[in-house]
Amino acid sequence: MNDYTFQFDKVSRRYPHFQLQDINLKLPTGGIMGLIGPNGAGKSTLIRILMGLIAADEGTVTVLGQPIPEQQQAAKRHIGFASEDMRLYKNATLDWHMSLIGRIYPEQWDSKYANHLLKAFDLIAEQKIKGMSHGQRVKSGLLLMLARHPKFLILDEPTTGLDPVARKEVLNEMIAVLQDEERSILFSSHNTQDVEQISDQITFIDRGTLVSSNDKESFIEEWRRVRMRTPENLMLQADGNIKELIRQGANTTLLVRGLTDQMVTDWQQQGATIQHIDYLSLEEIFVAEVEAKRQGDNS
Repeated sequence: MNDYTFQFDKVSRRYPHFQLQDINLKLPTGGIMGLIGPNGAGKSTLIRILMGLIAADEGTVTVLGQPIPEQQQAAKRHIGFASEDMRLYKNATLDWHMSLIGRIYPEQWDSKYANHLLKAFDLIAEQKIKGMSHGQRVKSGLLLMLARHPKFLILDEPTTGLDPVARKEVLNEMIAVLQDEERSILFSSHNTQDVEQISDQITFIDRGTLVSSNDKESFIEEWRRVRMRTPENLMLQADGNIKELIRQGANTTLLVRGLTDQMVTDWQQQGATIQHIDYLSLEEIFVAEVEAKRQGDNS
């Protein structure tokens, strides 16, 4: 068994108006990585390289132990892909699609699990795709992928456009899938709430570069928002650990990476009154990480 589901080693891909630059990234077997970035950040390019749809200009890519794109066919037998705009045959029924995938993957297709997903996703096998809502089409695509038990699931914005009930159904099934410790997931999204719910590793990407990648708990523990009342003579500036400073009269709010007890003690000794020290949401951490990276690039 391979230690890593995929590995990027110094991977770059150049376009006339965009570059994916020097990506070093790996996902341990059984891991769940949330890939977060704004539109145009490079998420789709990274996924297309993983799938062997395009080749990197530089660097090497390995997926499920296979070099990509050279051995993409061997890897793809064990890869499941789903996105919010999956194209199914609109004049065919879901049952027809299930039979088709069952014939393509006879050794992997699990009819019992497919029927379970039909009920879990509240889908009707005899319904034609063209008569389905957007949410039903997304869930149909997920059913067709999950029911053949791929070792590696690549989910590209799978919950975009889903109503809250459909999103919960999809995420619950993803959580159930994760009980198999040898199955890995790459969950690409700009919806940080969905990513935070199921991922154990988070990767931030922006403007074609890797901003940061770490386990979720480390990100959450690293950042704090500090609210305090400060005297006029307390000199604070956004540098080092303090990544953002907002001052409104005597009220000061700081975004701090790597807050220590000593920092708090120093501020108190200088006359500050600490009011609240809070964790940041994953979305706030993403924005803070990106802004810190951009400031570092521009300095």
